[in-house]
Amino acid sequence: MTDERSDLEGLRALESQAITAIHNRYFPKLYRYAAYRISDHLEAEDVASKTLMLLLETVASGKGPRSSLRGWLMGTASNLINDYFRRVYRHPTESLKENSISGEPDPASNVEKTDRRREVRAALRQLTQEQQHVLSLRFGAGYSLNKTAGIMNKRPNAIKALQFRALAALRRQLGEDVP
Repeated sequence: MTDERSDLEGLRALESQAITAIHNRYFPKLYRYAAYRISDHLEAEDVASKTLMLLLETVASGKGPRSSLRGWLMGTASNLINDYFRRVYRHPTESLKENSISGEPDPASNVEKTDRRREVRAALRQLTQEQQHVLSLRFGAGYSLNKTAGIMNKRPNAIKALQFRALAALRRQLGEDVP
């Protein structure tokens, strides 16, 4: 926690080394979290960048995180992702892929993988926000049980139970047998 505390102090002073350290430490985690939730790498990159920009703007205005930098960043990223989904639901679009010859030997396999990803994304959207959040933190961002508990302000056992219920609900949505 001392790294986070010293990062917060350096950030409040707008020290370039602290800002660089925060960017290097948290951008990859923010990106993975967003990519897991959104499944669009460019949008995920935008969310991670916007989160860090909002951090700088908020700190420059005299506000921002007081105790948990990681929690503030993940919460802000979650809010930006929710905003993204609101925009997408209001104005749905279908992206077109370029017609290019790939080096993959089996186009049917690519179609199956794409369909499966689409099914999983649709099933994820059927979960509660809290269930989506825990799965994104655990599997998307790769956070440990304890870090996820800290971010979500819950006890590790509550996170285990929430993750178990979320995975069971996901399996039911996908029509898979739940043990």
